[in-house]
Amino acid sequence: MSEQDTVEPLIVVGVDGSNHSKEALRWAVAQAGMTGGRVHAVMAWEWNRNPFSIAPVAAEVSDAEAVTVEEAARRKLADTVKAAVGASPGVPVFRRVEQGSAAQVLVDASKEADLTVVGTRGYGGFKGALLGSVSQQVVQYAAGSVVVVREVGDEDDD
Repeated sequence: MSEQDTVEPLIVVGVDGSNHSKEALRWAVAQAGMTGGRVHAVMAWEWNRNPFSIAPVAAEVSDAEAVTVEEAARRKLADTVKAAVGASPGVPVFRRVEQGSAAQVLVDASKEADLTVVGTRGYGGFKGALLGSVSQQVVQYAAGSVVVVREVGDEDDD
């Protein structure tokens, strides 16, 4: 038995908290269950360098302590994973928070993955767009196979 036979397949899934990313995470967990795999739920974060913007993260944080952008992303990822697949999804789900643009973080993560999974679009996507910009870049530049999962109930299901 080779080492490759003993390693669980790795499925990387991009998570941003949107319904599309939750659907992608549910699909990835189901696929991992069928293949004996493990899931890395990956969320990217970046510093907002615009001095005139108000950080949306600050509004989401209810406790009085100062929270960094990375800590807020970790909390959001944990909450999203729990909301999408529960506390015990039946397969190993590891949470990863990485600094950088979402597309680049996922393309980099795809280099170690057997499969990369993304939703059709995340926050900020145009309703009529077939793919969001991050999903499109991941499909174009990922190191391996990519699955794009549509949100259940998405219109145009012909």
